Amino acid sequence: MDSPFLALPGAVRSEGADEGVPAHYGNPLVEQRRLVSERGAIVDLSARGVVAVSGPDRLSWLDSMTSQSIRDLVAGDSAETLLLDAQGHVEHAIRLVDDGMTAWLLVEAAETASLAAWLDRMRFMLRVEVADRSADLATIGSMTADGDLPAELAAVAETTGDVVLSWRDPWSELVAGGVQYAQSDEHPAAEWAWRETLVPRVRLPELVAAVADGRLDASGVLAAEALRVAAWRPRWATEVDERTIPHELDWMRSAVHLAKGCYRGQETVAKVHNLGHPPRRLVMLHLDGADAVLPAPGDEVAPAEAGADAVGRVTSVATHFEWGPIALAVLRRSTPVDAPLVVRTGEGEVAAAQQTIVPPDAGAAVGRISLPKLGRRRR
Repeated sequence: MDSPFLALPGAVRSEGADEGVPAHYGNPLVEQRRLVSERGAIVDLSARGVVAVSGPDRLSWLDSMTSQSIRDLVAGDSAETLLLDAQGHVEHAIRLVDDGMTAWLLVEAAETASLAAWLDRMRFMLRVEVADRSADLATIGSMTADGDLPAELAAVAETTGDVVLSWRDPWSELVAGGVQYAQSDEHPAAEWAWRETLVPRVRLPELVAAVADGRLDASGVLAAEALRVAAWRPRWATEVDERTIPHELDWMRSAVHLAKGCYRGQETVAKVHNLGHPPRRLVMLHLDGADAVLPAPGDEVAPAEAGADAVGRVTSVATHFEWGPIALAVLRRSTPVDAPLVVRTGEGEVAAAQQTIVPPDAGAAVGRISLPKLGRRRR
């Protein structure tokens, strides 16, 4: 289903994970500036999914299965939580806002059906109901200097009683119960004032009209993605593969509570954090733009030496309005933090300087415990 925002002047249709919404309206760099301006702007994310979980057991049930402590959320609260497999790999990333009666799960389009189906199978005798509401509710992203919703967006937002169904991204600061591996004194997430608001699809034309007559500014998903990359913010559709564990992406800072009860994958989360190290690590790459070659997600990252084996892959790529071409990449933990790198593209190699997000020594929070080898007696 194509978005009505594509009817706006200059709108160019996005492909890939955000297929069906505007990638940009003519100038993604200007649109980035709109998002970080005092007035801010909205971003059409209506291709994404919405799953509703209602019933009195909803929060305790979701809490028992996912990585974040959410059983005590009050109406209007937001959280981020991960559904892991038994080995601790990320299966779903869930952005959640509760209205006191229903927990609203905002997810990527590609994971919506499978998540809703899995949750429905896990209800057993609990007082919960699961419904895919993507057909009637759309997600609209926004940023403003004060963190509030633009008036035109607030006027059409879905509400329950006096609760506006608007999710505030917790990435802007370390969440209670989490841990941050990034060692930056000034984490770029401090400037990431991102929100996602649910809007009835029948009211999307009202937002389009507000943009068309100048009452509201709009930016495409390319602008939002560039700012996300600059904030080191992981995304399920781009950074996650079948091997991903939360530690590798520094997702422990917003989506994992280390002191909560047991949940699927919790043993791996605790073991890697306390005794081991994540096998891979997220970095930001500052790319050489001299040849105007922009890598693509999936391109190999390797040491600059000729013939060197690849050490990772690019996951997200953007052109930032101040920093130029940048990317997120997942590398082997053993890759030296000061190693000169290249990205291998179809048009040749692009030089890249890495900025450490997850350091090689992340984890091992309580040191290693020496255990006797099996079959060997202690004297």
